[in-house]
Parts: sequence; structure tokens; C-alpha cells
Amino acid sequence: MTHPQFKAAVVQAAPVFLNLDKTIDKTIALIEDAARNGAEIIAFPETWLPGYPWYAWLDAPALWLPPYTQRYFDNSLEYGTPQAERISKAAKENNIMVSMGLSERHGGSLYIAQWFIDSEGQTISQRRKLKPTFVERTIFGEGDGSDLAVWDTKLGRVGGLCCWEHLQPLSKYAMYAQNEQVHVAAWPSFSLYEGGAYALGPEVNSSASRIYAVEGQCFVLAPCATVSQEMVDEMCTTDMQKALLKTGGGHARIFGPDGQQLHESLPENQEGLIYAEIDLGLISASKTISDPAGHYARPDVTQLVLNKVPRRAVIDAAPPADSAPGPEQFRHVEEPALPDMAEL
Repeated sequence: MTHPQFKAAVVQAAPVFLNLDKTIDKTIALIEDAARNGAEIIAFPETWLPGYPWYAWLDAPALWLPPYTQRYFDNSLEYGTPQAERISKAAKENNIMVSMGLSERHGGSLYIAQWFIDSEGQTISQRRKLKPTFVERTIFGEGDGSDLAVWDTKLGRVGGLCCWEHLQPLSKYAMYAQNEQVHVAAWPSFSLYEGGAYALGPEVNSSASRIYAVEGQCFVLAPCATVSQEMVDEMCTTDMQKALLKTGGGHARIFGPDGQQLHESLPENQEGLIYAEIDLGLISASKTISDPAGHYARPDVTQLVLNKVPRRAVIDAAPPADSAPGPEQFRHVEEPALPDMAEL
């Protein structure tokens, strides 16, 4: 039996903040660079397009809503647009799988999203962060159970979560139970509230990626953006704001299924790509020791109920009989009742 072996690339860089087109230019350059160096997958940070909205952490909504809301909305990515097509085309032309972190614009709402594109430029999945964290909920909507999914690809079974989804034990377990082999843990940057909020810093959050690898016995690609001086100049106009958000904060990592870091780290203020060789055959040794959703589980004691049915505000209950179902219609299915736990 043969197992996929390939080189992975992970991004540590700053976007061109609030400029979708220029950040896509930078995205394509990074994709090309990774492909030239032999990578077969490249992973981008959380909300790489058009950058993470740090301003929401720096002041009251009444103060940041006027200058930023429209700009952020207009520069978020909508699927099916020429901007999105540029990214798909770059994946195909460079024969590389892409995991893109983005602010997804859909109708009048925004979502923290991960878009997985295969090396032919075809969409594998478009998932949303299940629950935005803290002040993110003033900007972004929620995903649903269908976003906790793992997909078969030529590089193995691939999945992803964003940022503090990695501190949600049940969401993690749902992913482990789907035999995930390559996981993209997308992070925004670790330079906020330095010295004042340890839980937001690099030690805790890099450890969350490492623990995910050893808990799930999978490879973890953990892209992490940096905060540029231009971003600080844009968002920090007071001394207090400048003290709250620093430049740098890049801590991109790749971990093996035993939790081992597989590369040399870049300095936190340096942009670039990190690489590691991935051999999915190494997963079996870790699974032999501890498979949390297999031989190391006790379903007679604890069980997870996972409702993967999509939830949408409007359901087209009776589409025309002669119409071919589109992607959205596949998501419009009746929600089953959850099982009675007393009967399990």
C-alpha cells in the first residue's frame, strides 16, 4: 500500500490591507513561489483576503463602523466573481492545491471562510467558521454543522478550522472522527494585546495547533499572518491603540502527527513561506498509540451528536420539477430530529 508524500507550504505574511485586488496579486505571487519550490499545497491565514479586521478590537463599534464597514465589505471576496476566478486559475496553472482564508461576502453578510481549491482549479469545499470569536461577531455571521467536514483529495483526507475553533473540543472531535489526515489551522496573527492577554499570544495558540496534531494524529498546516507597519498606521491613531496592536506576530507552523515541528521557524516579523515534507504513512504509527475516535474511544461513556445538515434562513420548499438541482438546492434539505440521548 502506498501513501501520499508531498511538500506543503504555509504562508507567513501580511495582506495588502483592505485592498482585495492587490492582495490577490500578492496571493498569486506566493502560489507561484510555492509551486516553483515543489509544494503541492499552500495554506493561507485566516481572513487573508482582505486582512483581519483588527480595528474591531481597538475601539467601540460606534467609532470604527463609519470608516471601515463599507470598505471591508466591498473588499471581501464573493465566490463566482472575476477576483475569485483569478485564484482558481492560479491554482490550476501552478498545479497546486490552495487553502484560502477569506472574508466571504454573501448577499449582505460576511463570514470567516476557508476555500479549498484543488490543483485543477476546482472547488473542493467552501466552509465557514462555525462561531466567530468575541468581537468578530460584530462583523461576521456563523457557519453550520456542514462546515465541520473532511474531504477526500489526492493529497489525502483534508479539512480545516479557523483560529479559536481549535479551542472547541467538540468541533475538534467531529473532525478527528472523520479520519482527517491533513488539517489547515488558519490563524490571523499573534500581536494583539501583548502582555495583557496571554491566551491571545503565540505560546497558547501555537500549542493549540500542536495539540490538534497529536490529538487527531494528523499533519497540521498552520498559516499565520503578520501585521505590517502600514496596517498599524491605518488602524492605530492613538497611543493606546498603538500599544494594543504591534507589528509582526507571525508564527506559521507545520506539525507532524506526533506533534513534532517539521521546519525551522521564521522570525515573527519576517514574511515568507515555510515548507515541510509530508508522508501520510507516518500517521498509522501515531494512530496505533491513540486513536480518539477509534480504539481509544469509549462511546458507551461519552458520545458526540453531530448535526451536519445545513441551516439556511430561506428554504425553497418546492423547486420546479424539471429544474436540475444546483449547489444551493442540495443544501436545502429537511433537518432531521436529533436522536433521543436516552435511547443511545
